[in-house]
Amino acid sequence: MINVKDLKFSYRHDGTYQVDGISFEVKEGETLGFLGPNGAGKSTVQKILIGLLPMQEGEAIVDGVAVKDYNSKFFNKIGVSFEFPNAYKKLSALENMEYYASLFDVPTQDPRMLLKLVGLEDAVDKKVGDFSKGMLQRFVMARSMLNKPEVWFLDEPLSGLDPQTSQNIKNVIKQEKETGTTIFLTTHDMHVAEELCDRVAFIESGKIIVIDSPRNLKLKYGEKVVNIEYKESGKTKTEKLALGNEKDADRVSEILKTKEVETVHSGEATLEDIFIELTGRGLK
Repeated sequence: MINVKDLKFSYRHDGTYQVDGISFEVKEGETLGFLGPNGAGKSTVQKILIGLLPMQEGEAIVDGVAVKDYNSKFFNKIGVSFEFPNAYKKLSALENMEYYASLFDVPTQDPRMLLKLVGLEDAVDKKVGDFSKGMLQRFVMARSMLNKPEVWFLDEPLSGLDPQTSQNIKNVIKQEKETGTTIFLTTHDMHVAEELCDRVAFIESGKIIVIDSPRNLKLKYGEKVVNIEYKESGKTKTEKLALGNEKDADRVSEILKTKEVETVHSGEATLEDIFIELTGRGLK
């Protein structure tokens, strides 16, 4: 459904690439997550794929159409939910939805139904300019579903949402996946990636470091870890150590022997642990 080969992009045109030779594919009905810190190049790749940024180097094909050949009919097939939402602030949520629905050349879904789906049923007549960040984020997601897209691009879809609303939106995404929608999702939240994605691509400094399913990444790179809380100089300190690492294992023994240990919890490595192991930096 999405095929990208040797994609490069530079904002400055000075030989410095924000996207540096990326290649990947997304199968029909698959959810692929781009996982990386802010500035890694995730959103830039997405903007190229939806036609907001021009192709510079490489190839990108979405649903059989090369990015450079996009036309108005192509946009009937895709939906886009941005991290930084835009809408007509003086119009109500319903008026916005009805306007955007009128731009498509294909049948669209009921705006009220979509607003209810994202928890905005009580705000249909409220001006979008009066929405909170979280409400605006949900509105843009509802808008991106108007044309029942075959390919759905989600940029940090849970940004600014409280835990309960986040879970509701994750359920919406899962429901769309079950209908066969192909989803390209960018996030720096490893919990989101692990729960929603069939595969994840770790992206850092414009390059894909590794791409695989969360389970396979854990099997290949993950180590058992232990979290130890202990008292030192009257303060509680926490250390996270890998049991498969000789130095860390020695440190565990040292803490248990010499410190006033409060809690010890073991578990498997998270995607963020693996990202740090492979890149040397965190996801924030």
